[in-house]
Amino acid sequence: MPIYMDMHIAPGVKAKDVAEAHQMDVLHQSEYGCKCMTYWIDEERENIFCLIEAPDKDAVKELHRNTHGLIPNKVIEVSGNIVNSFLGRIYDPEDAEITDKGLKVFAEPSFRILLVTKITDPHLFRRQLGTDRANEILKDYNIIIRKNLQGHTGREVEHEGNDFIISFSSASKALSCALAIQEEMQQYKNLFSFKMAINAGEPIEKSNQIFGDTIRFANSMCFIADNFQIAIAAKVKELISNDFFYNKSKTLITLTPQDESLLQLLFTTIEKNYNDSNFNISDYCKATTMSTSQLYRKTILLTGLSPNILLKEYRLEKAKELMRKKHYNIAQITFDTGFASASYFTKCFKKKYGLLPMAYLDVLNN
Repeated sequence: MPIYMDMHIAPGVKAKDVAEAHQMDVLHQSEYGCKCMTYWIDEERENIFCLIEAPDKDAVKELHRNTHGLIPNKVIEVSGNIVNSFLGRIYDPEDAEITDKGLKVFAEPSFRILLVTKITDPHLFRRQLGTDRANEILKDYNIIIRKNLQGHTGREVEHEGNDFIISFSSASKALSCALAIQEEMQQYKNLFSFKMAINAGEPIEKSNQIFGDTIRFANSMCFIADNFQIAIAAKVKELISNDFFYNKSKTLITLTPQDESLLQLLFTTIEKNYNDSNFNISDYCKATTMSTSQLYRKTILLTGLSPNILLKEYRLEKAKELMRKKHYNIAQITFDTGFASASYFTKCFKKKYGLLPMAYLDVLNN
């Protein structure tokens, strides 16, 4: 049976009230074919996230509606393993307090700080450096990451790809871990493209993927960071002592909230429109409510790239992503990533990555 996570925005919420509501859910769960697994409550941020095994989303909503009336603001389907890798559990905490009346009360927030790493495309890296040497460095990279995340009580999140997503409850431990990784990786700085970003958020926001918004913006921050830099979101910086930032201006990059809003706008607009070959700078300006000169000036200032090049590079990365997912038809990839023609896509791909798309597919197959 599927597992769902729901979100409740609950001003003034208290742990005892949520414990009582959860107890009511458990008493009536069988009537709706559900199994209430656990929940997270954050009194400070005034939200609740419930984890429920259920036939469908409607069953989750009806259970809540008819037992205590706290209807969720949003419900998404999740994997139990993924939830556990982000949050550390999928059932009630074992050390939860039990009152004299048998009520299990706990207040554990779901807010997490996520460290995201981005490295050189391993397939291109092996081609550039040679398989044996590249594999040696990639193996060392994996050892360094896993050693440091364990030493800083981070949790490795299950996901596709060669990069890492590491979940922390503490912002200072997330940054300490990133700095330790960065220091150990310095030996490969001239051989390896390596960036990190630290962002924070809740399991459910706008995305239908758990922590999807937090991860997506961390990826955007990695995009604009220089090689071997750590990009830190404003909300994370607020949680960390200024001592961490002393004399580290070259290794860390932070943005103002205004710049973060602009970065979100730029990449959200591209994500919505990159597969439309008719989407042009005029459309980009309309979508972001900026003039052409404003868009060019602000995009170059923030990303170092013009809007045209930013869009093209985003499309190229999406094309590689499709190739890795076994979408081997170049004509279809050209169409799906918004390039006007296969010949133009091929030209751009060769210029960016140093080999033709078909040659990259051959690399993936070897």
